[in-house]
Amino acid sequence: MRLVSYNIQYGRGRDGRFDLDRIAAEVAGADLIAMQEVERYWARSGLVDQPAELARRLADYYWVYGAGVDVHAPAAVPGAEAGTCRRQFGNLLLARTPILAARNHLLPKCSSIGPMSLQRSALEGIVETEVGMLRVYSLHLTHLSAETRLPQVEMLLRVHRDAPWEGAALAAGDAKAEWLREPAPPAPGPYAVLMGDFNAEPDSREYARIVGPLSEYGGRIINPEGFVDAWVQAGHAEQDGVTADIHGRPVRIDYCFVSTALRERVRGARIDDQARGSDHQPLWIDIDL
Repeated sequence: MRLVSYNIQYGRGRDGRFDLDRIAAEVAGADLIAMQEVERYWARSGLVDQPAELARRLADYYWVYGAGVDVHAPAAVPGAEAGTCRRQFGNLLLARTPILAARNHLLPKCSSIGPMSLQRSALEGIVETEVGMLRVYSLHLTHLSAETRLPQVEMLLRVHRDAPWEGAALAAGDAKAEWLREPAPPAPGPYAVLMGDFNAEPDSREYARIVGPLSEYGGRIINPEGFVDAWVQAGHAEQDGVTADIHGRPVRIDYCFVSTALRERVRGARIDDQARGSDHQPLWIDIDL
């Protein structure tokens, strides 16, 4: 199974051009696609419904969208009546197989009278694989600071830990017949993949909270119920790889973290440094599921 994570910067490439055709071509061929910074009805990107437009270009995929920012859209949206559209900014998941259930988790947020503060989110989708139900997350953490990202990381870990306890979106043994006419959504299993723009580098506190602290005896102290960095599991060094830049400095801030139980199934990882559709580079992961 091929997974790809891509912060598409609402379709604007390094050349300043908005081109969803280019974005779609750069992720074509994946089995699971996680995109961040996908928006609906913003003037800067042409007042278009980007999730729908990307889904139209990737017609062989099932998809779900989850907004972090969700505000009133102006009546200037072409062909739309006032009040019928929402201006949204969030994450997209696409899969070759049905996304059997989905949830959108709004992450902790701090207000700011200084740097811009956005509502961030983590979009969860459940797909069926040969090893069982897999929870896949397309997520985007805040750019502001480690202090504002750490509560978001804690929530992600809590969502992962509590998923089996919370059960399916519809979980009731004595549901009325009208609820049982359609197939019930699946119960979430223990396997999960976190993909997205974490806005944190491998030497950060946020990274260590996800994959465990470094030991002076070598390697990470990894919680059996936690996650491993698929890039590292595939044989790369933590400090290697570039997915974006911060103030002109090349960094790796886009990741795919897999449940520790899936670590031996990771077969490869690469960063597409030829992609030009965004200010980030797509991260590809091969995993045997």
